Amino acid sequence: MKLQFQEQMKTLRSEKNLSIEELSLRTQISIEKLTAYENGEQIPSTQTILILSTILEVPVLNLIDGLH
Repeated sequence: MKLQFQEQMKTLRSEKNLSIEELSLRTQISIEKLTAYENGEQIPSTQTILILSTILEVPVLNLIDGLH
């Protein structure tokens, strides 16, 4: 099943039992930015996607292509 980036990010964060606050601390990305990504209000940069994929422990393509 393919998910949109924002849905995929929420799902992966939930599976890792990470709050938005904890993800913010681990990535050094503001809570506001992460919330905007999860709500589909902003699109993260390539560098941000790399950071998120590392912290969420998934290949970049799984995060951006919505493969789960």
